[in-house]
Amino acid sequence: MENEKKNNSTPSEVKNAVVETYAEDMARIVGDNEDGIVKKIIEEQERADMLDEKKSPESKKNKIFLYLGIFLVVLAFGAVSLVFLFRKQIFTVPVALQYMPIIFTDKTDSKEIAGLGKDEIIQTILNEVNSAEFKAGGIEGIYLTENQKVLGLREFLKLIEASLDQTKIDFMNDNFMIGAVDRGSAPIPSSGNTISSPAISPDLGVSRDLFILLKMRSVVDVFQPMRDWEGKMFSDLHGLFGIEINAGTKYLLQKDFEDGVIKNKNARILYDNTGKIVLSYIYAEDDSIIITNSENAVGEIMSRLASVQIK
Repeated sequence: MENEKKNNSTPSEVKNAVVETYAEDMARIVGDNEDGIVKKIIEEQERADMLDEKKSPESKKNKIFLYLGIFLVVLAFGAVSLVFLFRKQIFTVPVALQYMPIIFTDKTDSKEIAGLGKDEIIQTILNEVNSAEFKAGGIEGIYLTENQKVLGLREFLKLIEASLDQTKIDFMNDNFMIGAVDRGSAPIPSSGNTISSPAISPDLGVSRDLFILLKMRSVVDVFQPMRDWEGKMFSDLHGLFGIEINAGTKYLLQKDFEDGVIKNKNARILYDNTGKIVLSYIYAEDDSIIITNSENAVGEIMSRLASVQIK
């Protein structure tokens, strides 16, 4: 019977049943998808709200950063204001003199020469050489200053009115040294036409050999300027080395320097009529010149130059 009923169903009834089943399935699928889409939209919105909350200046963390930034800006502004307000006091703090000795010295001293003339400057140096106390064989470095600023070579040459052409010594270092070597006990030289030692102190019974130490880039750079200076070198420096110009010494103003060797180093030497060294300059190293009238001073300076190179 049932089979007959199934067999007796019309084609239209079968078709409607199929359609109804398909429609129900589609409705169910759409309903499920709508629930999923809505859920996803809600989740996305919640995430966006959380991000907005984190970025918002109203959040506690962001408020802390904001206040901290404002504080640092105010602090920086205050610091800059204090610098401008007190800059006079900041930039006028007295600074101790800084020396850069070319060689090791046993004693150093500075002499203020602001406002002094050539003769007064020379006498200041000689007074220091004669009165300073340091051991035999020791070296004292003497630094001349103007308003607590150490004088360089070029300024020194101007003050003593030296004839060395400064336009030709571009490669000579402005850092130079005036000094003295103590030879210990020495007999006081007799007067006469013989040139005396550079600095003798009868009271102390000691002899000091004065020297000037120059630094340059190389011998080649200063060879010709130094040769050109020879004609006026004795005239410029005789007072510094304690030699007076008188009837017995004025011939030295016209006397020529000669080639020589001092302590195995090439030198240009001015001799007096007895063959004694009056003044000389020695190429102690490739970058060093010693001006002095004492072989003893040359030996001591060279040994200290060598120790500097070893270090």
